[in-house]
Amino acid sequence: MKVVEVAAGLVYREGRYLIARRKADVHLAGFWEFPGGKREPGETFEECLERELFEELNIRIGAPVPFQVVLHQYPEKTVELHFFRCGIESGQATAVDCAEIRWVWPHELGDFEFPPADRPIIEALRRQVV
Repeated sequence: MKVVEVAAGLVYREGRYLIARRKADVHLAGFWEFPGGKREPGETFEECLERELFEELNIRIGAPVPFQVVLHQYPEKTVELHFFRCGIESGQATAVDCAEIRWVWPHELGDFEFPPADRPIIEALRRQVV
């Protein structure tokens, strides 16, 4: 089975995380997620994250810090998600290539429907004292 490599950003500002809602015409449509996307050939995960966040949200980030890697098997594919903590260096987050965005507190993450692969990250963030 194919493994899809993804970089995802835990974009953090003043105690809250940026989450994005997936568009209607994509895999896992309507779910909320930490923004990011598929790694292209020759890209590092950090380069992928920087490119994806600029394309999806029109933001530039500072140096991403590795947080956790999650391997999750869906019926149709396996995803390897590389999560990074990061902050916005320039730009104002805008829903360019997603349905909508929100800034949420860690304790609010459970109020949103995320894909199963994101659940370990949500639990880790809710336990963390930042």
